[in-house]
Amino acid sequence: MTDLSEFNMSDGELFSHVDHSALESEKITAPRYSYWRSVFRVFFRKRINVVILTLFAIILAFTYIYPAINHYDPYANILEGWTKHLTPSVAMEALGHNIHYILGTGASGQSTFDAVWYGSRISVSMAFLCAAINLTLGVVIGAIWGFSKKVDMVMTEVYNIIGNVPYLLFIAVLVLIFSAGFWTMVFALTITGWLGIAYFIRTQVIIIRDREYNLASRCLGTPITRIAMKNILPFMTSVIVTLAATEIPSYISYEVFLSYIGMGMSDMSLGRLIYSAENAMLTPGWQFEFWSPVVVASIITIVLYVVGQNLGDASDPRTHM
Repeated sequence: MTDLSEFNMSDGELFSHVDHSALESEKITAPRYSYWRSVFRVFFRKRINVVILTLFAIILAFTYIYPAINHYDPYANILEGWTKHLTPSVAMEALGHNIHYILGTGASGQSTFDAVWYGSRISVSMAFLCAAINLTLGVVIGAIWGFSKKVDMVMTEVYNIIGNVPYLLFIAVLVLIFSAGFWTMVFALTITGWLGIAYFIRTQVIIIRDREYNLASRCLGTPITRIAMKNILPFMTSVIVTLAATEIPSYISYEVFLSYIGMGMSDMSLGRLIYSAENAMLTPGWQFEFWSPVVVASIITIVLYVVGQNLGDASDPRTHM
């Protein structure tokens, strides 16, 4: 048995009085949690996401910055007959070794490279605008739809009627009725485009609306709209991000397809470029006019989809453990 006197310590040195503080007892010692910080930490944990995000930034730079600093005139060389349908090597040799002619020239002697990015700006802008409108309307209306039985009765009938009309056919009819332009395409893609999103959100809301914390909020008299906005939608952040990942590329695909069959925008979008260069697809030496916008449209849609899907996965709180 060790004698405490050997250490020459008094009772005051061995023990100390601890004061009780109600304020200190309420403090949480767990580390501070930031949802979006955790989202980006999980997202950037995968190196492939960094590569894809870098590619996405390059695409956006060429889509918006490059056309802004380089004036594009599709008819600048139209009077120079020898500049039409040049391959990249011939175009760079004849017109100068610069970035404008690395994809050759088109039917009017224009730079195919400049035309592709000018068209990308129109297509991507249309896709982002349509996605913003449809997602906003779809998420808000879908949240209310899933909580209100009166709204559910009306909106279900509306969905059963409109949802059975082929979406692509509906867009084509609207484009034919109105003048084929940028805002006509936006109107055609958003007039009913939000309905499918709203129905999906309604289904998700029904799954979680009767959980305990929502029942408690309703018993306390909390308005339905507030419950939907504060209790439901934040819980569905990853679902909404995943929806955006699928919606944005789909609008570009719709525009490209409709323009390819001659029913799209009259503006020089990616689809319009593909439609105009259709005859060049089978002509030896002219293939760059057709395949350049096809490849760029494919890359843009794939990158947008992958970035959105990976961000949607990172938005799921269950991945933050």
